[in-house]
Amino acid sequence: MAIVKDNILMQLVRGTLGKQITIYERNGQIIMAKKRGPSKKKPTQKQLEARHKMTIASMRAQVMLEDPQVKAYYQSLAGPGQNAYNMAVKDAYRSPEIQNIKLEDEEVVVTAQNEFRVAEVEVRVIDADGVITESGRAFSGWNGIDWHYKITALPPGSKVIVIARSLVGIATVKELLIT
Repeated sequence: MAIVKDNILMQLVRGTLGKQITIYERNGQIIMAKKRGPSKKKPTQKQLEARHKMTIASMRAQVMLEDPQVKAYYQSLAGPGQNAYNMAVKDAYRSPEIQNIKLEDEEVVVTAQNEFRVAEVEVRVIDADGVITESGRAFSGWNGIDWHYKITALPPGSKVIVIARSLVGIATVKELLIT
């Protein structure tokens, strides 16, 4: 790969020359590189899984970018050579991380993070028989990382299930057993 500087002819040329060289522009720089072709190797299982995950992330991103406000949000995060679509795919590729679930008095405090932002956190309390006794949305704390949910009753032997969702709808589930 070569970066072309101060060449009048190359500033006007883009595309492939003789199935050998490709000339393109990226971030305002003209780049000349060897033309790449399809790989002759059979993809591994990990590569196939990554391709499938990327296809799903791309589809989710396209749906999310139909909303002008969401598109503007992702565009505001884009750096040089990036666009709203790149940021939306990046967000859709990774799920939020639930780092901690704590019980403080009659409140569940969930620490959840995502590279972009966690859109919502849902808390469910399930008793020992597997019946949902209560559920609802947690509210974001002042720091934007901690989410708070008031519990009315926490029977012994129950569990608290927390579901954190990103802006594109990717969910992460984590549970805390109450003894």
